[in-house]
Formats: sequence, structure tokens, C-alpha cells
Amino acid sequence: MLQQKVRVRFAPSPTGGLHLGGVRTVLFNYLFAKKNNGTFILRIEDTDQTRYVPGAEEYIVDCLKWCGLIPDESPLHGGEYAPYRQSERKPLYREYAEKLVMHGYAYYAFDTPEELEQKRSNVPNFQYGMAYRNEMRNSLSLSQHEVDALLDAGTPHVIRIKMPEDETISFNDMIRGHVSFDTNTIDDKVLLKADGMPTYHLAVVVDDYLMKISHAFRGEEWLPSAPVHLLLWEYLGWKEHMPQWAHLPLILKPDGHGKLSKRDGARLGFPVYAMNWTDAKTGDLTEGFREIGFLPEAFLNLLAMLGWNDGTDQEIFTLDELIEKFSMERISKAGAKFDFEKAKWYNAEWIKKLAPERLTAEIKPVLATKGVEVTNDAYLTAVIELIKDRIVLLNDAYEHAWYFFKQPEEYDLASVKPKWNEAKSDLFDAFISHLNQSRAFDAATLEADFKALLTEKGLKPGDAMLPLRIMLVGGKFGPHVFDIAALLGKEEVIKRIKNGLKAFNA
Repeated sequence: MLQQKVRVRFAPSPTGGLHLGGVRTVLFNYLFAKKNNGTFILRIEDTDQTRYVPGAEEYIVDCLKWCGLIPDESPLHGGEYAPYRQSERKPLYREYAEKLVMHGYAYYAFDTPEELEQKRSNVPNFQYGMAYRNEMRNSLSLSQHEVDALLDAGTPHVIRIKMPEDETISFNDMIRGHVSFDTNTIDDKVLLKADGMPTYHLAVVVDDYLMKISHAFRGEEWLPSAPVHLLLWEYLGWKEHMPQWAHLPLILKPDGHGKLSKRDGARLGFPVYAMNWTDAKTGDLTEGFREIGFLPEAFLNLLAMLGWNDGTDQEIFTLDELIEKFSMERISKAGAKFDFEKAKWYNAEWIKKLAPERLTAEIKPVLATKGVEVTNDAYLTAVIELIKDRIVLLNDAYEHAWYFFKQPEEYDLASVKPKWNEAKSDLFDAFISHLNQSRAFDAATLEADFKALLTEKGLKPGDAMLPLRIMLVGGKFGPHVFDIAALLGKEEVIKRIKNGLKAFNA
């Protein structure tokens, strides 16, 4: 194999939402490219027009943008190997398909859908291959005169690869090592469809060759297609240019039994798509990791750890750290179970780790959806610093922050009223008077002054700390009560204590 500059590609079909397994494939491509000073390419494989969904390509681009995995070459960014949509490359595929026919590696098949269906009805587990190809209507079973007449008449036809008999096809997978296939078990795949569009098998080989792809990473489920692709690289005379392949392990259901699917997410209550996806035909919404409150850094971090580790106990990685430490040798052959609780742990850790300004920018729109319009970013940043250890998903922010922006409308009276008395009421009247005269309003001073007042009134902290908290926030929750008070400010705290006293004394 010739030594090539590292060029890798992610080549999705624009048919729906982007599964987290697809994003992991993007991530591993990206990490490998950046680790080796290579190029990461996005190529849209839209040759199956029957499954094409409007808006899906834009959605894929938006997902990669959210994740921060920006391609060097793509339909959007361009590049010297454009176009990067297979539908725009349609004319060039027939040339290579016809070349395969000319050299005896492929053939024309004129069978109608009805004829194929009839054969499937008559032959259980029918495969269009060496066992039955001579019984079908194709250029192997028909005379040259009949074939020419059908072609001249414009008869619809496909081009199929002619799989050889009794051969073993082998290659070395970067993850799985030596892999072999028996050609007798593989059918004659369609390479070029009747509409002139290539199938995945032909297009992926032609495009990988023309775009000088050096390494091809794809999911384990594509392993059965490998022998067809290996033969095409050989038959087209490009074997020495063939990329090194790596078939990534599956992401499994939480119980480990089978590949994780969208249905599993819906059944178990977690997303499997990177971002919200709305089915254009049904209008059904499938929720995404972004919309339920995941940070892109956490999303990439958790995906990297599904099937890879750096050999240490480290679990939290920045993208730069992943690039530095990534290696193909550390990718597991075995599938990785998806654990949503662990996924949320990654997000909580990243919320603690993220720079305050960045976290403020992420949480501000979350609060806006709940009717909290933040006009002072510095104040919001201070709030977030107090509550971020309590947030698991960004969408949790409102639950932990609302009382910093509006007064409680209800109080947990059941926790206060049974032990409420005139002495406690007098204490808070005295505290209001003290606050009106006090100049300092930091948490430490507030706590010291309040506890001194308690001692003066002959009360214990346990008698008054909970009522103070409930006056400020409405319930038994939140960070340290004097941190809350210091952030709310003197005027607001006095107002809330007065309102609380009215409710407690009613």
C-alpha cells in the first residue's frame, strides 16, 4: 500500500436524525485526523433518492457544528475534490460500472421487480448470485445479440458485481486484525441502479479513491459489505490505493443485548440522537441530547469513552486532550453498553468544569424559555457559581435558580408553622432593623450578625435558620442560606423577610 497523507471521511445518508453512534464515528475520524495532522471530510451519500429526507443534510451539518467537529472539506466548506454530494457526482459512476462490465467483473441485469419477486416466492432465502444468476435475465444468461437489443431499446437494467466462486477474501482491520470471507456466501450486489444512481458499494469505493481517503472508519454492521468493496478496489485497479479500514464496535442497549436504537431510547426515556429531529412525513419529534440539556463537551466525552480509553483511570477529557491521547490500539473490539446515568454524570462534571462565562451563555436561554429574562450577566454568573454543583442537565438550571430572580409566591408553611412563635417573629423584626442599619452585606458578616442576634434573643440556630431559608426561597432547598442572601442584596432580603413574616404570622 502506498504511503498517503491522512484523509478520513464521515459519509452519512441524509435520511433522518443523527444517532449517537454516528457522532462517535465522526469523533473517531476527527480525532485520528487531527492527531496525524490530516484532513477530515464530510461527504453526503444521497444516492438513495427514495430515502432522501429534505432538511436532513442541514441537520447533520448543524449537529457537527454543535459538537465542534468542523470538517475541513464538505458540501458547505468546499475543497479540491468537490462536489461532496454523491447526487452531484452521478455521471462519473457509470463510467466505472461499465468498465467493470467490460472486464467481466460485473454484468447487466434486466430482471423486472415482478420477476425478482416471483423468484423470491419460489426459492426460500433467494440470493441473486452464483447459484441462480444463470436462471435470471442478465448479460450472463442472454446472448450478446439479446443484450445489445435490450440496451439499444433503453430497457431498464441494473449493473451487478459478479462474485467469484470458491475464493477467500481477507484484509487486516485496524481494530479486529485479520478478517476473512468466503465468496460463496455473498450475493451479486447491485452496483448501479436503474435510475443511473450508484449503490453505496460502488459509490463509496469510487469516491474514496478519487478523494484520496487514507483510512475508512465505519460501524461494525458494515463488515459484511467489506468483501464486495475489497473486490471493487482490486477490479478497478486501485488495490494499492485502498484505505486502511477500521470497523468500530457497536453501541449496545443498556442490558448489552443488541444495538442501541431510537426505539430503545423512547422505551427507556433517554435520547439517542445528537439534536432534536422532526420526521418530515409524520411530524413526530425525537428528542436530542442538546435539547435535554447536554453540553457538547460532555456529549463528546461520553461518546469517546464508549469503546475507547487511554489506558488510565482518567474519564474527563477536553477535545484537545482526546486528540493528544487518541490511538486506534485502545479501541475495543467488543460493543459498549450505553448507560444514561453515566452519561448524565459526564454532563454534571462538565458543568462544574466549564468556564463561568460559557456556562452563563448556555444557561441564559434555558431561563428565558421559563420566562426569566436576564439583564445582568454578571449577576447570573454569580448565581451559577452558587448552584452549578447541583445541576446535572442544563435544563435543571431553572429549578435551582428561579428564586434568585423572583420572590417566592408560596411557602413551605408546614415546615415552619408547628414551631412558629412570637419570639421567632420578634427575632426577624429585629434582624430587619439590623439590616437597615448595617453597611456590610457579605455572607460571612450576615451569618455572624444573625447568630449574634440569636444568642441575644436566647434562640438556637436550629430555631431560625430554616424559617430564614423558607422566607428567601420558599422551601427547604438551595445553597448556603447566607450566600443566597448576600447575592439577593439588602433591599430584596428585607422585602422577602417581611413577606415571609406576613405568611408565617397569618
